[in-house]
Amino acid sequence: MSPSPAASAAPRARLSRDRVVRGAVAFADANGIEPLTMRQLAEEVDAKPMSLYNHVANKEDLIDGMIDLVFSEIELPSAGVGWKDAMRQRAVAVRSALTRHRWAVGLMESRSAPGPATLRHHDAVIGCLRSAGFTMALTAHAYAALDSYIYGFALQERGLPFDKGVETSLLAHAFLAHFPAADFPHLAAFTVEHVLQPDYDFGAEYAFGLELMLDGLERAARAT
Repeated sequence: MSPSPAASAAPRARLSRDRVVRGAVAFADANGIEPLTMRQLAEEVDAKPMSLYNHVANKEDLIDGMIDLVFSEIELPSAGVGWKDAMRQRAVAVRSALTRHRWAVGLMESRSAPGPATLRHHDAVIGCLRSAGFTMALTAHAYAALDSYIYGFALQERGLPFDKGVETSLLAHAFLAHFPAADFPHLAAFTVEHVLQPDYDFGAEYAFGLELMLDGLERAARAT
């Protein structure tokens, strides 16, 4: 006697907050966060919509968990390295996380009920700067300046109408065709002499700006 379909079907994985949050992150990675609803999430995790509320109170609680998961992927400042190296590593790791989770840009510092990974992250960054001799005021300035740069660059990068390579070249040529170069000579020269060069990569600007920021903070720390 062959088993019934119900008996042969694989059992559903047990629902948990972690599974719900990871399902939401997977959905947002693929589709963005705007279309994420509890009904869509239920389909993503193969559960009934009402069962989700046993693990998240509402969508805001869900987003809190999603952001905390992103923070958990960002390596904390390494012990035993200088603050500049630690902040550089952290800046690269944050940008990498936001590249994987583009929907999270603009949400990382928006939560009023941050999770444990979020709190550990902030505590570690502050601790790193304070251990390096930064005053509390300079620590606040440094954190604000670095995050404004990191998140601002990620937001700008997400909004660019091109990726790189051939796509950038095609868009730059189309851009040039929209305005007379004689009327905007500096913009035209920038496009031709910089953007249209074979090795152009807007993302490379991140490291340049980050070093300027770190050098400036180093000077400020020495002056205190």
